[in-house]
Amino acid sequence: MSNEHGNYLTNPKGIWSWLTTVDHKRIGLMYLLFVAISFALGGIFAMLLRLELFFPGQQFFTAKEYNQLFTLHGAVMVFLFIIPSIPATLGNFFLPIMIGAKDVAFPKLNLASLYIYVFGAIFCLASIFLGAVDTGWTFYTPYSTTTDTSVVTMTMGAFILGFSSILTGVNFIVTIHKMRTKGMGWFRMPLFVWSLYATAVIQVLATPVLGITLFLLILETTVGVGIFDPVLGGDPVLFQHFFWFYSHPAVYIMILPAMGIMSELVTTFCKRNIFGYRFVAYSSIAIAIIAFLVWGHHLFVSGQSDYAAMIFSLLTFLVGIPSGIKVFNWMATMYQGSIELKTPFLYFLSFIFLFSIGGFTGIMLASLSLDVYFHDTYFVVAHFHYVMMGGTVIAFLGGLHYWWPKMFGKMYSEFWARIACLFIFVGFNMVFFTQFLLGAKGMPRRYYNYLDQFQPLHAFSTVGTWVLGAGFFIMLFYMLHSLFRGQRAPQNPWGGLTLEWQTSTPPSVHNFDETPIVTGGPYDYGKEDAHV
Repeated sequence: MSNEHGNYLTNPKGIWSWLTTVDHKRIGLMYLLFVAISFALGGIFAMLLRLELFFPGQQFFTAKEYNQLFTLHGAVMVFLFIIPSIPATLGNFFLPIMIGAKDVAFPKLNLASLYIYVFGAIFCLASIFLGAVDTGWTFYTPYSTTTDTSVVTMTMGAFILGFSSILTGVNFIVTIHKMRTKGMGWFRMPLFVWSLYATAVIQVLATPVLGITLFLLILETTVGVGIFDPVLGGDPVLFQHFFWFYSHPAVYIMILPAMGIMSELVTTFCKRNIFGYRFVAYSSIAIAIIAFLVWGHHLFVSGQSDYAAMIFSLLTFLVGIPSGIKVFNWMATMYQGSIELKTPFLYFLSFIFLFSIGGFTGIMLASLSLDVYFHDTYFVVAHFHYVMMGGTVIAFLGGLHYWWPKMFGKMYSEFWARIACLFIFVGFNMVFFTQFLLGAKGMPRRYYNYLDQFQPLHAFSTVGTWVLGAGFFIMLFYMLHSLFRGQRAPQNPWGGLTLEWQTSTPPSVHNFDETPIVTGGPYDYGKEDAHV
């Protein structure tokens, strides 16, 4: 496809043109840079944590410094990386292209959301130098209102970041409703777009709850309003209800776009129409709805009534149904498919394995009796990371490898990409499957010191972080190498049928030289003129 106006990377040039751009593709790339930096920072914190835990007793850090490290790791990873990782980067870049639009509905608002994100990140990172927070990333009261660390600065940063998330969600909802190209009905949209739509609904509805909660915490800390202080008539457990009412839906803000990426990968690399398209699409909406009803499973040991605990347990079991629908439909799509084991599909296979473990252990934790035993142990840490890193991060890497040629017009080394994928898969399981064993043996999470009997497992988990880190360093090397010395990417290297593969590589400034007209489904492999 010709492109007389140049592509988004070359037209116009200069730093100022990037800082003032309203091109969704450039904004997506700037988000990608910031979330990559956040991921690197959070990863460094994690490796330092594991290094401290190689042996019992103090190695490098005091108990307070250890608490600050795991708080910073969690806060940076959740608020600065995982929540915006897929929607703000790959979603921003590809959502308009996948529905045949020239940009998002509100381009200037899109740029504003990026600057709000940066502003909030500055607050969060400034807290490191103002007495780093030691409360854990959940900021539980009453400790968060009495500690002498910079809780106000960190929570103010998270409060600001929430506005970025809300604005992005509003932009995506309006874009999907109003800017689909001719012929693209709701059930001709790619499933990645469906997942972004469900995510955007959660962002808009749930994020204000977190904002209000953090604002109340700031007021409690600064002027003593007494919302969470029992001495003043408040209730510290109320903070947990408010916090998890947002933060459990936030888990699906993180995982739903990942599931959308998986749907794209399985169809492209199996060359088959997705099995049960409507079930997969509706399951995204079902997950979004149920997500608002399960926050209480975080409070099974908080003293809530037995009936409330039973209801939350049942609802938590129910959320496994739409998640299971997706996994089984992906597996059915693979059946008799023409499978190509390219790097993005290797990440798909990794996701299926790791997320299934995360989902199964989530069902275990939904059981009241098991949750009471595993509560606040390393079993919960392992489960959370199998869902968040084994799910969201692995899917993010799969999507990044899938769309990298389209984004930059360059191919990466397939050999080194497979090596990195192997290192990441092996290293991840070394780190976190070991922690299932630690939790089953009774090792509490967040503990600075531990009994000698846990040392071999802790040491093995720490060695796993070195393998995992090596995988990411290899990835960084070949990705950067591809930008400068990589082979020129063809327009459609994987043979995908969705609209982003029908435009130039890299895409033109306005995405398409001519407005596309959709005449079929996004995954109609084997049909003539399948999509446009």
